[in-house]
Amino acid sequence: MQYKTFVAAATGFGLVALATLSACASSDTKSSSGSGSKTVTLVSHDSWAVSKSVLKDFEKQSGYTVRVLESGDAGQAVNKAILTKDNPQGDVLFGVDNTLLSRALGNGLFQPYRAKGLASVGAAYQLDGGRHRVTPVDYGDICVNYDKAYFSKHGLTPPQSFDDLVKPQYKNLLVTENAATSSPGLGFLLATAARYGDGNWSGYWKKLKANGVKVVDGWDQAYNEEFSGSAGGRKAEADRPLVVSYASSPPAEVVFADPRPTTAPTGVSYGTCFRQIEFAGLLSNAKNTRGGKAFIDFLLSREFQQDMPLNMFVYPVVRGASVPAEFTKYGPAAKAPETMAPGTIAANRDEWVKQWTSLVLK
Repeated sequence: MQYKTFVAAATGFGLVALATLSACASSDTKSSSGSGSKTVTLVSHDSWAVSKSVLKDFEKQSGYTVRVLESGDAGQAVNKAILTKDNPQGDVLFGVDNTLLSRALGNGLFQPYRAKGLASVGAAYQLDGGRHRVTPVDYGDICVNYDKAYFSKHGLTPPQSFDDLVKPQYKNLLVTENAATSSPGLGFLLATAARYGDGNWSGYWKKLKANGVKVVDGWDQAYNEEFSGSAGGRKAEADRPLVVSYASSPPAEVVFADPRPTTAPTGVSYGTCFRQIEFAGLLSNAKNTRGGKAFIDFLLSREFQQDMPLNMFVYPVVRGASVPAEFTKYGPAAKAPETMAPGTIAANRDEWVKQWTSLVLK
């Protein structure tokens, strides 16, 4: 998920070169190495966020201090972890999603751990076949979002399906992210493969290209620079009223607006969604395995799960965890998103991205 940049834009509002890690959250002067360490180091994508009070509760109850190392987007975080797996920079990796899960597991990134509280997580989110190398933490839906004001002004009905997006009335309106460099971009590609099948998705993308789809490197550029409906994109050069983003983007537009609007300025085309699940795992050569296990347990605690939606704009996986009213009103999860088994993604992802790049970018 990409909501730290979203928040920055709203309040004043991959797989390419690896980002330099930056430290944040709590820190202490004790060594973070050794089994007796009282520091747990979390490696995450840049969108990690938690309320200070919730994190302090964990630190007080567990006796561990949490240090966070942010590693760019999810693809960059996974790649960095693979390159450093023999001497990892942390104990727990958070943010690997189902589009990248097979790459992480195939490279032996994680050691098994069955988290406390896992029994309260639905089987649909537990994609590791009972081996418990990763723990599901949250889910969200990658979907096309639309600028309500644009469609109202032009007397157009917003598209509601993949088939709609290739119709003439939506020509030159959609911006999406590069499937080779962006998690939502890859999710959107997988959604079309799930919808049309291995033999037909490329034909769909030919139609989409002919209908003027624009491709940019990442979510921040697509949403905050190209999309006319975002708080960061309401400027003359932002001329795309359709963007690949998340079902939780409309609630974010409301929460971070000042003053808050009575309705969300953006909507979701629910017939274009792909279900994204995020996981955490205990790194194979973690120095503080005991602390790492305690932290993973914390991620499934009711306190963290209910704190998570308005910090990272994702949905909890623990049954019974409450969801904020802003989500139920402005950005409910998709009822029938496209999905794809990790094995199918593993078998096809690299070839599909290669084909997509050749077809769309050349």
